[in-house]
Amino acid sequence: MILIPFITVPLVWTLTNVIHNLVMYLFLHTVKGTPFETPDQGKARLLTHWEQMDYGIQFTSSRKFLTISPIILYILASFYTKYDATHFMVNTSSLLSVLLPKLPQLHGVRIFGINKY
Repeated sequence: MILIPFITVPLVWTLTNVIHNLVMYLFLHTVKGTPFETPDQGKARLLTHWEQMDYGIQFTSSRKFLTISPIILYILASFYTKYDATHFMVNTSSLLSVLLPKLPQLHGVRIFGINKY
């Protein structure tokens, strides 16, 4: 069933995946600091939300959940787009854009100096 004309089911799933990943990337990997005063004397102002989560400890349950959720959405989007090449490439690049910053090797790394300050 199509509620909005000219928007197909594969397009809806791809848009859902891309918008979710974009919002999560912006929230977790670009926003720095905290919305409240912290006792760390300003050290958190240089860290993103992902880097502050669980005091920087890798592979905790909350980090695993936030890593697995875009993967599950990617699998669903790929299935409902019937693995169409265009949708598959868009969904794959969107998934990689949120998974790569979550790697432990990239903790605190600013590629090309982007978001350094």
